[in-house]
Amino acid sequence: MSGTTALQQEPAPIIAVTISRDVQEFDLLIEDMETELGESWGDLSIGDAIAFFAQPDAASLEFVAIAMDDEDEANLAEIAEVIRAARARRIKAIVVAEEVSPIALHQLLKMGAEEFVPYPLPEGALHDAIERLRTPPPAPEPVAAAPVAPVTASGGDHDGVILGVQGLSGGVGATTLAVNLAWELANIDKKSPRKVCLIDFDLQMGSVATFLDLPRREVIYEILSDTEAMDKDTFMAALVGYEDKLQVFTAPYDMLPLDLIGPDDITRVLDMAKSHFDYVVVDMPSTVVQWTETVLNAAHVFFAPLELDMRSAQNALRFIRALKAEDLPVEKLRFVLNRAPKFTDLSGKSRVKRLAESLDIKIDVQLADGGKQVVQACDHGTPLASSAAKSPLRKDIQKLAKSVNDVNDAAEAAA
Repeated sequence: MSGTTALQQEPAPIIAVTISRDVQEFDLLIEDMETELGESWGDLSIGDAIAFFAQPDAASLEFVAIAMDDEDEANLAEIAEVIRAARARRIKAIVVAEEVSPIALHQLLKMGAEEFVPYPLPEGALHDAIERLRTPPPAPEPVAAAPVAPVTASGGDHDGVILGVQGLSGGVGATTLAVNLAWELANIDKKSPRKVCLIDFDLQMGSVATFLDLPRREVIYEILSDTEAMDKDTFMAALVGYEDKLQVFTAPYDMLPLDLIGPDDITRVLDMAKSHFDYVVVDMPSTVVQWTETVLNAAHVFFAPLELDMRSAQNALRFIRALKAEDLPVEKLRFVLNRAPKFTDLSGKSRVKRLAESLDIKIDVQLADGGKQVVQACDHGTPLASSAAKSPLRKDIQKLAKSVNDVNDAAEAAA
């Protein structure tokens, strides 16, 4: 064997590929891929990706990075097919997206994409995503054996405050309020932290897990389908922690019918939560269901976000009528006006006054327009306090959390 032949080396196996309409439009992705993988990566068009997966060279692939922008939303089905094909071959997928709608991202994540990274790429974001892909998932937590008798006492030493949040129209910021209110309450007192639990009862479109970039656990369905067998261990095992300050009971992994659970199930979950936490924030589905009454009766305060438009006004009127017709505690409602007019907008303030007078309600809380910062915080999976601490919306929610905590402290002191 000659010396030249001996020095020849096998080319490095391809362990990742980028898939895009034109990778040259994602120059930061190219730089980060070269930094992370050197020459062990390649590039494919969307049309060639599925065919490549069937070739021998694809056997060494660890992951694919699918780069897309708003122009690619028209080809969402084709991109979803690429993700499904990769998942079938146990190839993990990272979506690198620029100005792509949250609905489109949600669909791709549901199809099997493991990670999402916004573009332009934040410093170290691709590296962190790759590390998460390479880290094996933790072993499933053991679920305690179900007791023979139904659990009626939760056994905790707390008597938490339940705060319901139900939007009166789509897109009025109910989940944004619920997530950020829970986070602010968890951080309201650094010396004596409050124990806060955030519950997502929207069994179909619940997005609290997305807002905080948390996994959805299969055990959620098991608990909801048999709440009589639930005890402290099973409930606490179902919760997902966020930065060791907030515990979250996410929506189920799969879309489930809203009538899967009934009033008794809701009562058991709420009783268990409030016996172990100081505050329990409940993100409700926008639809009124048979157990809406249960949450309303259990809640100390029931926030009803709305906007300054006709659909919110009409829905608020119908909601109030429905509650009064059933003789339910309307006085627990606290109307929250999202995207409220600015201080200098006198015309907008006049419209707010007319809205309140026409509905015969009081607008208890007015929240500033969070704008794109809300979408960016959701896409990054962080509360506003972490991604946009100076946002006017964050400051308004922080004031609301302080008000809630002050009222609760005063009530405890008087007891």
